[in-house]
Amino acid sequence: MSELPFAYGGPPLSGRMRATAADFEVDEVLGFAADGFGEHAMLRIEKRDANTEWVAQRLAEVAGVAPMSVGYSGLKDRHALTRQTYTVHLPGKSGPDWMSVDIEGVRILEVARHSRKLKRGVHRSNRFLICLRDVVGSKQEAEVRMREISAQGTPNYFGAQRFGRDGDNLRSAQALFSGARMSRSQRGFALSAARSHLFNEVLARRVAAGSWNTALEGEVFMLAGTHSIFGPQALDAGLLDRLECGDIDPTGPLWGRGVLRSGSEVAAIEREVAAAESVYSAGLAATDLSHERRSLRLAVSDLAHHWADDGSLAVGFSLPSGSFATAVIRELCAT
Repeated sequence: MSELPFAYGGPPLSGRMRATAADFEVDEVLGFAADGFGEHAMLRIEKRDANTEWVAQRLAEVAGVAPMSVGYSGLKDRHALTRQTYTVHLPGKSGPDWMSVDIEGVRILEVARHSRKLKRGVHRSNRFLICLRDVVGSKQEAEVRMREISAQGTPNYFGAQRFGRDGDNLRSAQALFSGARMSRSQRGFALSAARSHLFNEVLARRVAAGSWNTALEGEVFMLAGTHSIFGPQALDAGLLDRLECGDIDPTGPLWGRGVLRSGSEVAAIEREVAAAESVYSAGLAATDLSHERRSLRLAVSDLAHHWADDGSLAVGFSLPSGSFATAVIRELCAT
């Protein structure tokens, strides 16, 4: 994987991130409440140094159900303190006394009934509180950078965790496209890594050219805060005004089979990347995944910060589901 360019010229600070799990807090915001009835237990859980799937497996064991009976909306960082929601399907069963369940690194905060299983990606956003330790650099420049991020957002890069340790998921994708047999889970991680890599490469070209938050001919746009897309269409003043105010965003490809929706300049960039990364683009085109789009611009909401006397900097912000806090932090602080 190539080094991804920065939107604002590089971070003004350097420091340590994730010195402890508590230095990286994530609060999942579902955007809806349990409906109070049905065959699913909805559990609000706090976990520390535990990945989402491992916790789901432990919940299934405690409830005496199959792992597929446990639902969750998003995969959260392992080396972090995170709060997220799970559902456990308990047809005809009352289930265990959830508040007394003992799972290492896990604390159950709330229990309610719900009528359906949580599916991936249904939560509205995530709230992050990140403590950067041993910070050095210009506070004045950092203050300017945080104002820029609040006003303009950052490139919507997929984070390094999408690619596995030392890029293992990308190597798995290469093996998969060469005919290797894999479990359903392994295949999912490999395909996701391949799509994310191609998207990052397209976005990197747009960042380097200064067009990650502007419109080119042939642009496909996404309505901010949704997955609804439209275009390409002529770039008129009204469209450019909507882009400027953050109502819409330019998009890049999540590669798959079929025909690219983009056109003109945008399609040319995306096809150049696909040709340069043909192992991944050709492999994805041969799967049952169709082309999708993802916003190139990541809107950062409610950014706040606090400088501590011990040389640390606490930064809090909210991001839409599916985006990575590391895409924000990298523009502020090299870690």
